[in-house]
Amino acid sequence: MRSPALQLAVAMALSGTIGVCVVQSTLDPINFVFWRCVFGAISIGIWCLIHGLFFHFHTRGIIAAVACGALIVCSWTLFFTAYGLTSIATATIVYHIQPFFVIIAGAFFFKEKITRLQILWIVAAFIGVALSSGFLSKGMPAGDHALIGVMLALLAAAAYALITLVTKSIRNQCAEITTFWQLIAGAALLAPFARYSHLPGWSAWGWVIGAGVILTGLCYALMFNAYPHLSTATISSLTFIYPLVAILCDNLVYGHRLTVVQYIGATLIAVSTLGARFGWGMPRVVTRLARVQ
Repeated sequence: MRSPALQLAVAMALSGTIGVCVVQSTLDPINFVFWRCVFGAISIGIWCLIHGLFFHFHTRGIIAAVACGALIVCSWTLFFTAYGLTSIATATIVYHIQPFFVIIAGAFFFKEKITRLQILWIVAAFIGVALSSGFLSKGMPAGDHALIGVMLALLAAAAYALITLVTKSIRNQCAEITTFWQLIAGAALLAPFARYSHLPGWSAWGWVIGAGVILTGLCYALMFNAYPHLSTATISSLTFIYPLVAILCDNLVYGHRLTVVQYIGATLIAVSTLGARFGWGMPRVVTRLARVQ
């Protein structure tokens, strides 16, 4: 694939199937994340070795990557736990509010200024979360488990936002090396908690290895290769292939269908994300109401 846009589209589409891998593996989230880190580190390590990338690293960069490793296992574990408490589609939609946590965290930790327009988009996005959670839909089972699932997905998004901020501070070190050390650190942190006596059957190993080699190693390689050649607008647009594929997989494989209200919420999150990133103006009515308040 020579087209960077096609590479990123394929990476996002493949990533959207991670929920099926988690469920079909029959592993609990901690064990699944552990093995994903193991096989992901092996595949990315081979990629780095073939391309001679192990000679291009910095001590400070590796330390930051290790810190990200702790955050990434927290994010993945929370996210995959949310699948079982709500649904793959709902958890994925809520998880994709993470760009707004990046804005909030940047303001909190680095005193970055948040504009009034960004605040409006953040509010709109969280309204989208409320709609997509399913609690406002008629006939939608709303229980404590589903509420906890939505909260875990939000915490997972917040953890991933911190990863984004820490990764931005890593300079003069290629993304593949950073990711390799993140996965090594993640596997090391979860190793004491993995239950080696309760491994899945042979048929389930395909899902586990596939998540590590294909959905982590291959997808990350495609993304890292595509990003330098694409505009921010293109990257932002193609990123939404991930939740669309997740929704489709959840529907086709497990029969979980979103309500109209949930689709409206998902659309609101997508529009808000793009609006905040590109500085789109809110409708005049909304802006006037905000001024009055």
